[in-house]
Amino acid sequence: MSLKQKLAILADAAKYDASCASSGTTRRDARSGGIGSAGGSGICHAYTPDGRCISLLKILMTNFCIYDCAYCINRVSSNVDRARFTPEEVVTLTLEFYRRNYIEGLFLSSGIIRSPDDTMSAMVRIARMLRQDHQFKGYIHLKTIPEASPELIHEAGLYADRLSVNIELPKDASTRALAPQKKPETIRAAMAAVRLKRQESGERSHTGKRPRRFAPAGQSTQMIVGADAARDHDILSTASRLYTGYRLRRVYYSAFSPIPDASAALPLIKPPLMREHRLYQADWLIRFYGFEVDEISGVTPSGNLDLELDPKLCWALANRQGFPVDVNRADRDMLLRVPGFGTRTVNRILTARRSGALRYGDLLRIGARMGTAKAFVTTPDWSPGGLTDAENLRARFAPAPTQLSLF
Repeated sequence: MSLKQKLAILADAAKYDASCASSGTTRRDARSGGIGSAGGSGICHAYTPDGRCISLLKILMTNFCIYDCAYCINRVSSNVDRARFTPEEVVTLTLEFYRRNYIEGLFLSSGIIRSPDDTMSAMVRIARMLRQDHQFKGYIHLKTIPEASPELIHEAGLYADRLSVNIELPKDASTRALAPQKKPETIRAAMAAVRLKRQESGERSHTGKRPRRFAPAGQSTQMIVGADAARDHDILSTASRLYTGYRLRRVYYSAFSPIPDASAALPLIKPPLMREHRLYQADWLIRFYGFEVDEISGVTPSGNLDLELDPKLCWALANRQGFPVDVNRADRDMLLRVPGFGTRTVNRILTARRSGALRYGDLLRIGARMGTAKAFVTTPDWSPGGLTDAENLRARFAPAPTQLSLF
């Protein structure tokens, strides 16, 4: 099989892995020697710490796998075309793509071949060759294998900018049922080990010397949405515990996609992509806006997020007794709960109101989305009156009905 044929198979197989981003890494560059950069401008898109979009080569080392996870198209019982890169081929592809300005870094995952240690060892070898033999300074993200030895995971963190360990499914019972070779306890232990190694790498020795950097961009994980009966409340609760307990940089949500020859335990249809989008919005509210999981998911009796409206607006509609808020008097926490106000908008409001009272036009100039916010705020020249408590307020924001397709 030619390198081009392998690339077509293994790049396509990697599309199911959503946890690919470069935010949070330190800014490496090759001005003092070497090749590549983690902060330059540049085929999977990701973002640098300063917000620029860059491209990563996103591939599997192999889609052969000895595991039989029911939701995975690369499971051992799946009838798909198989391919495998050698470590040298991955290194060559990364360097040649970089030299042509196609990419700024590498995202590498793999199926499990022979054993977790054999697979992890090959992935670490790729990262070591890029860093040591070729002085590659670009971004490297390695998908680690929880069952691999701690020594291999430790070495991976010395060469990679970011490590990720997939939690797979939000409920332990689902993981045991659909991925029998994987143990939730092992996955969490691997995540805990990465967290401890990162903490150790930030501590100086008694001589004042720092140890080698370990996964400076932190760790991330991914959960599959819709492969089991977990509610959005369950998914967000798991994500919240992961952020708190393991200091994750990101939890990615990947909508389940039906696969050929699927197990009867899996749903026949995929969940709406809007569900994945709402989970990301709710995740953002928990991380940056001070919301609790129960506040967001408790708006609906089912424990699932509303697909028509974003979670913040849903919460505001269900808690109208706290609105409208005075933009010139409300504290930061309350302003962050106003629909249409983002974190930057709130920061600008707090800065601007030191110089005088803000009016409706000032909020527009600051960047607030007043089409959404005007029902929930007051200013010296604006009051929503009865709009906040209007029975048809939700209908003002809900999308227009659409004709369903018969096919």
